[in-house]
Amino acid sequence: MLIAFKLKLALACAAGLAGPIAMAPLVSDMAVHGTATEPAIVRVAPGSFAYREAGDFARAGQQAEVPLRALRFNRPLHIMRHQVSSSDYQLCVQDGGCRALDRGVAIAFDHPVVQVNWHDAEAYAAWLSRKTGHTYRLPSDAEWAFAAGSRFKDDGAPVDAEDPSKRWLSRYERESERDLSDTTAYPFGKFGANEHGIADIAGNVWEWTSTCFVRARIDEAGNAGRPTVNCGVRVAEGAHRAYVTDFIRDARAGGCAQGVPPANLGFRLVREEPSWVASVSARWGKVWAARS
Repeated sequence: MLIAFKLKLALACAAGLAGPIAMAPLVSDMAVHGTATEPAIVRVAPGSFAYREAGDFARAGQQAEVPLRALRFNRPLHIMRHQVSSSDYQLCVQDGGCRALDRGVAIAFDHPVVQVNWHDAEAYAAWLSRKTGHTYRLPSDAEWAFAAGSRFKDDGAPVDAEDPSKRWLSRYERESERDLSDTTAYPFGKFGANEHGIADIAGNVWEWTSTCFVRARIDEAGNAGRPTVNCGVRVAEGAHRAYVTDFIRDARAGGCAQGVPPANLGFRLVREEPSWVASVSARWGKVWAARS
């Protein structure tokens, strides 16, 4: 059933293919005698922000606009300054931890890796975690939105109970106005940094998150009921929020996104920071091991 659903969804939103990207020499600032070093990390301080849940929500059988709510992060978020580069991803491929990129994808230390699916991103996170000894993972949609700061655009649209299709048309028109026809994978820095110092976030590379697509009903008080969760489709964030089948590498060639499909699919990772207690325990464990 899930495979059939994915195939149906992948065919539902077909778009034109772009031409291949020229190849570049393999260089990486992570290559240190064949091992991986830590990528540049930005620490986003704890804080609150307005957030609208990802997914489709209905009230009394009609499409509903999800209310904005205040969401607070009580701990700092540590996230990569740049997206994972294509040369860093290639190191994972050469080490047997990741699936090879499709032909035509540029390999360069200063370009983001593109045309990767959700499973590719998960494999790279697991590989980097093994290589560095730290835990890396994809951010949730809420974490991505928090890190994006002022560059996170609310995708809520007015709902006409008499004609729900107007909501989808409004969203499509709004996304089309953003001129997403340029699908070039530019060098890092093309889209600048946000107020946290995170580069190229919400540019023309959509970034995979760990958040699954959900459908839920909302009561009159605005509370969502128990959702129907489909983890065969994940939320990707860029210039707008998109819902993409997890095995899709190039959403322009298939894979459903509401409105304009993502120009490129890439990712950046969150680094889990150990708690103070765990850090102290680990240090004392090494001391006692050395003494014994």
